[in-house]
Amino acid sequence: MQVLYEDNHVIIVSKEVGEIVQGDKTGDLPLSDMVKAYIKERYAKPGEVFLGVVHRLDRPVSGLVLFARTSKAASRLSEMFRTRAIQKTYWAIVTQQPRQASGKLTHWLTRDEKTNKARAYDREVPNSKKAELDYRVVARSDRYWLLEVELHTGRHHQIRCQLSKMGCPIKGDLKYGAPRSNPDGGISLHARHLVFEHPVSKKHIDILAPVPQDRLWQALQRTEEGTE
Repeated sequence: MQVLYEDNHVIIVSKEVGEIVQGDKTGDLPLSDMVKAYIKERYAKPGEVFLGVVHRLDRPVSGLVLFARTSKAASRLSEMFRTRAIQKTYWAIVTQQPRQASGKLTHWLTRDEKTNKARAYDREVPNSKKAELDYRVVARSDRYWLLEVELHTGRHHQIRCQLSKMGCPIKGDLKYGAPRSNPDGGISLHARHLVFEHPVSKKHIDILAPVPQDRLWQALQRTEEGTE
């Protein structure tokens, strides 16, 4: 677990592929418990440590996770996520070249609880929710393209589903059309950047997550930095 920012009210960590943010039926140790243990040890906290889970990342996704260390911060951050006051930017490695180098995707998504999968439609259908994101190509290799994605809504599997609908499944994402899995069992989707106003101090917070220690990620990041 890598801590990227912390103060009395919030803590931001970098999640690895395969980690779960909150406990589930697998019984695996969740990231939230790791953060609690870190806080308890670092600050010699007696008793139970408070930690508010205000958003989540899917298990196969890596990158930034923001937790609240106080109930005041938890309620305010939850509202900020609800009203889109927190800017979230993702990086995704896709297996097909987008027809356009940048664009806005608008779909209506439904969710199948049995398969835990979303489906995208070009128009509104029963029980669907509107999903919007912006994307742009920021780097490429011989076989892959690195997209920067900014979310405007927060739907289940939104990025995975919408990019697949565009014909550009995320590398390793078998559920949404990738041709093969990644060696680590994850998908090449990374919560890269968080920008928000601190819920208590009102300080401007701007945090970048390091990309995974993977040759393709590292190469694409160097290419992206070289084109800025």
